[in-house]
Parts: sequence; structure tokens; C-alpha cells
Amino acid sequence: MSELHLQNLGVQPADEHNLRLVDSVHPVDWVNPEPAPRYHLVVIGAGTAGLVCAAGAAALGARVALVERHLMGGDCLNVGCVPSKGVLRAARAWHAANKSQERFAGPAHVGSGDFGEAMRRMRRLRADLARIDGAPRFKELGVDVFLGEGKFVAPDAVEVDGRRLVFRRAVIATGARATAPPIPGLSEVGYLTNETIFNLTELPRRFAVIGGGPIGCEMAQAFARFGAYTALFDDGPHVLHREADDAAAIVQAALDRDGVRLELGVRVLEVVRRSRDGKEKLVRFERGGKVDEFVANEVLVAAGRAPNVEGLGLEAAGVAYGPRGVQVDDRLRTTNSRIFAAGDICSALKFTHNSDAQARIVLRNALFAGRAKASDLILPWCTYTSPELAHVGISARDAEARGMALDTVTVALADVDRAVLDGEDDGFLRLHLKRGSDRILGATVVGEHAGEMAGALCLAIRNRVGLAAIAETIFPYPTQSEALKKAADAWRRQKLTPFNRRLLKLWLWFKK
Repeated sequence: MSELHLQNLGVQPADEHNLRLVDSVHPVDWVNPEPAPRYHLVVIGAGTAGLVCAAGAAALGARVALVERHLMGGDCLNVGCVPSKGVLRAARAWHAANKSQERFAGPAHVGSGDFGEAMRRMRRLRADLARIDGAPRFKELGVDVFLGEGKFVAPDAVEVDGRRLVFRRAVIATGARATAPPIPGLSEVGYLTNETIFNLTELPRRFAVIGGGPIGCEMAQAFARFGAYTALFDDGPHVLHREADDAAAIVQAALDRDGVRLELGVRVLEVVRRSRDGKEKLVRFERGGKVDEFVANEVLVAAGRAPNVEGLGLEAAGVAYGPRGVQVDDRLRTTNSRIFAAGDICSALKFTHNSDAQARIVLRNALFAGRAKASDLILPWCTYTSPELAHVGISARDAEARGMALDTVTVALADVDRAVLDGEDDGFLRLHLKRGSDRILGATVVGEHAGEMAGALCLAIRNRVGLAAIAETIFPYPTQSEALKKAADAWRRQKLTPFNRRLLKLWLWFKK
């Protein structure tokens, strides 16, 4: 495989691990098959949503074609969940080593880490996982894989590389891409996004992050822990605007402790080249009429995403779309009843697990005339900073906007023995309950491993497992999940009104 092939795909560096990656997700010698006369399902886009649709339909016996113009596996495998979590884990290990003596009387940290080797580890693991999403495996599953530009040429046909794929049903799953705000000079000096940051082989000495959302916070903390002098810029008063203020404040304090320079409530005025070789870039920003500057070797832009609707021939298919992506109804049908959409191309919540869940809805509705609804999904999400911030279901802000009354139970991790013993007690579990009942409607968890608790909370909400049932459940001691048991006990204590206490005392007096 040539280095030029990797460059054309935007995959760098050209090492053995990236060669293995691309050999799975866009083989240089791939030959597209001859199309079937008609497909039950044609899927455009081989990210999470597209892969789940194609694999699921093929397993059910359908004739399936899968079209991908770039890298199979989409953002998640190539430039999202997989590489980012590999990098975050390395940064967490570096941080633990640096803090070992201070926190646990461990050995003193000596020397510096090898950022290049940490990134090689990430690329190796990504290549190991790529086989699952690769073209050869999907061919083995019975899917006709077409690598190339796919576009609709009729309401029931897609064309790829001069071949016409006629379909009974189709799915648009082309995802979204990183966008950059219109900051003067930014394009001229160059910047990183989630699509290019994992190509780095050397640690930038000074690192700027524009955007205080999940990606910006995760990468800012990671690079600060690697040793880069890092600044994060955002126009909001705090990071993670979508989250509850006190939850976001805990993450923000952690970023500050780790050395991230937080420039919040600012407007980035321009980014200009400071050195002739382009290795230094000047970020000029303004707060309250005062202008300041930050010199960076690299600038990461993590400030939004745009749906990939261009070049798909959607007009020929009669599919309506706009700035937010393809227009769908609650059953994920587009304005062409033959065509569905799933994932980032049509959803405001751009998470891999949301794409997976929507793909399963599409399979039921497209192949079997099902009536599954996207609005029925209960979607958790997690920001993988240290501590993590996870949420599922309704928030207090949502409830207030809808005029809903809630009961709320909060358990500080400082009251959970395992969190204290691990030195990870900065955070809380908060449950929002239907007023007057034990039914959980929403939850927020801030703490190390918060994401691991989100799945259990999602299960409880979906299946209406209330706090009464959780109170009767035995949790292993000591674990962080005991926070759930403590929340259930707190709810029970809240139900013990003064009148109920008097009744109990009277009962016990008679039992003397």
C-alpha cells in the first residue's frame, strides 16, 4: 500500500499501524462487486449507523449494498471515540504517575513521558479494532461493499463509480464533520479538528483549544496532562453549557487543577501566524473590552459539526434537507417514503450509541413496516474528562421548561466509601423523580467512572425500576455504584414524615 493512498485519505503518519487500519477500512486494491438487480436495502455511509443497518439487514437475509466514499468505521473508529479514548487513557496514566507520591505516597516520578509512543499505542489499538468495521468482514457477512462516491440518481436508485444500485429501501447515514467558526486568519494559519488531531506525533509545547464542549474539555485536559501549556477558549461563562451548572463546575475545577488556562466569556478576534515557519500562532481574544493574546504551536477547533449532505443527489431522490441535515419524521423516514436516515446526518444528538440505536429503529421500520419511534429512545451521554460527567433522561432545566414538578435526590461521592478510598470523591449522583413517586425520570453523575453508571440508570428509567426496588437490591461493598443504594435510602428517609415517625413510635411502644 502506498503512502500516497494514506495521504489521499487524510491518514497520517504512514506507519505500520495506519497501514493496517486502511487495509481494513479502505483497501487500496478493493474491487467493487457487480450490483444485484435490486437490493432490499442500500446504505450510504459506513459509520456506526450505516454499519449497524448493513450488518443487521444482511443477518436477516436481506440483499444489502453498503457505500462508503472515505473510511469505513466513520468518525467513531477513525477520528472519534476509539482514538480519543486511547489518548485519554494514556493521559490519565501520565497524570497518575505524576501524582502518585503526592496522593498515595508512591514512588517519585522521574523523567518525562514519550508522547509519540503514546500516540503509536493509540494507532496500534485502533488498527486492531478496525477489522470489525472493515470491508473484508462485511463482505464475509454477505454485504456488497462499494467504495466510492455514492449519490442518488432517482427516487429508487443510487449510482457509485458508474454502477447503478436499485433499491426497495435506502438509508442515508453519511454522518457529520467538524466545522470552524468564522474567525479571521484561522484558515490561513491552519488548525486541528477531531479529524486531524490524532495524526500528531509530537506534543505541542503550547496548545490552544477553541470550544468548551465535550471534545474541547477532553482534549484540553489530556494535553495539559501530557505536559503542554494549554489554554481553552469559550464564549460561555463556563464549560459544558448543556450540563447543570454545578456539575459543569466540578469538571471546570478539575481542568483548572490540571493546569488548563481557562479563558471563558471571551470572543476570539483572530488567529495569526507569529513565526515565518508557522510553528507559532497567535490567538488574540477579547473579554469585556480588554484584548489579550496566547501563543500556541497548535490550535484545536472543537466548536461544532455540520451534516454531510453535499454531493448525495438528495434533490434527485426527493429528500428534503437543510443546515441541520436530512429531514426525518419520528420513524426516521425522509420525505421520500422509500428512504430513511439515521445518525448524525439527521440527529441533533451526535453520539455513537445514538447512531446505533437509530439504526435499529430503521431496520424495524424499513424492512418490516415497524412503527418504532426515535422519540422513545432514552439516551445517555458522557463527557470523558476526569472526573467524567454523565447524564440520562430529563434534567431540572428540561423539567422547568415543561412545567414539570420533580423530586430530587442528591448523593455526594464524599459519602460513598469507595470513592473516598480511591481518592475520587469529587462529584455526585443526582436523581430526578416524578413528584410524589420513586420513578426515576433523569439522572446526572459526576465522578470517575460516571459513564459506567449511566447504563444502569438508563435501564432503570426505561423499565421503570424505581428507588423502592433499588433499595431492596444488594450492592457489593465497597463500590461506587453504592451511590444508587444511598440515593434509594435517602428517598425512603424523605418519605418518613413526622406523622409517620409518630405512628412508628406508637407501634414500637405497643410491641414493648
